[in-house]
Amino acid sequence: MKLNKRVAIVYDWIDKWGGVERVLLDLHKMFPEAVFYTSYFDKEKATWAKDLNIKTSFLQKFPNFIKKSRILSFIFYPFAFESFDFSGYDLVISVTSSFSKSIITQPGTKHICYLLTPTRFLWSHKKEYFGRGLISYLVRGYLAYMKKWDYVAGQRPDKFISISKTVRGRCKKYYKRKSEVIYPGFDTQYWQEVKLETRNSKLETNYKSKILNSKNFLVVSRLESYKKVDLVIKVFNKLMKPLIIVGEGTQENKLKQIAEKNITFLSKLSDVELSNLYTNAKALIMPQEEDFGYVALEAQYFGCPVISYKKGGATETVVDGKTGIFFLSQTEKSLIQTVERFDKIGYNLRKNIEVFGTQNLKKFSKKFFVDNFLKNL
Repeated sequence: MKLNKRVAIVYDWIDKWGGVERVLLDLHKMFPEAVFYTSYFDKEKATWAKDLNIKTSFLQKFPNFIKKSRILSFIFYPFAFESFDFSGYDLVISVTSSFSKSIITQPGTKHICYLLTPTRFLWSHKKEYFGRGLISYLVRGYLAYMKKWDYVAGQRPDKFISISKTVRGRCKKYYKRKSEVIYPGFDTQYWQEVKLETRNSKLETNYKSKILNSKNFLVVSRLESYKKVDLVIKVFNKLMKPLIIVGEGTQENKLKQIAEKNITFLSKLSDVELSNLYTNAKALIMPQEEDFGYVALEAQYFGCPVISYKKGGATETVVDGKTGIFFLSQTEKSLIQTVERFDKIGYNLRKNIEVFGTQNLKKFSKKFFVDNFLKNL
């Protein structure tokens, strides 16, 4: 469907690859002429965006040590997004977990926000970012100011669309705004092509290929504090079971320092390599409270059961006892008990996922995302 409108798409920062970035590419296919606006663009880490028409803020000219640090660049983001001029556009779509919803549009321009979550470090996950110590004390005045600003910014979109029921609840709680729920689209056709390529490819016989084809537990995540990867590491340090962690982030060095030798870290994998991991893994572990949980869908597509914390988006993407199992608290004891339970029922879960995994993925189809998104414009 082609709209006779000038469209802009705004995202917080284009500097990595993950589930959200797949959504951006879906929007690009829906609106191929759209101009993308962002605080800054890292061409080396976001090669997926090389063909997009991207306009950046003044942050792009800042030294790397400032713009690539969320902390050092923190105070500049509100100014960066409020400085963009959208007067020439009919429709602006902001995709955000923090700042891009704060853009200012004129009355003739419709602003739809696809909400990934209300700003985590201000609302739902403040403790994970700042703790309760000196840093939290020192920044509490500024954070109180930012919460007020963020609430005001949350009133600017003409309409909210949330990525999950979990996020819809947060939107109502923190911004006092109602929202539709449209799940991010899972592109089954694309992953089918990856699956065929995986079957036909011959991985080199080396250390990496052995890891990709071995029976391990698996974590696929950005390595940030709120993702709780440290919890999984502490548990597997005790269990001494093989674990592979795929991802990058600010916590990477810290996590590697506390991990025992049974834990392997990988990054910059192709989707073919990732599909090998999903296919051969015993289970994917998701210890965090997810906003949605795209990787849970990836795992299910490749027949990999999910062990997840029973809160947030995972409760919408994982079917208990059929495509995965849940643990009730983010503690070592709870996760250990659930891994031990999985050891007993893992075979049956793999059989169940062959039946229920495909069925579950249907409600997250890419067509459903596209059709429903266009209906809401």
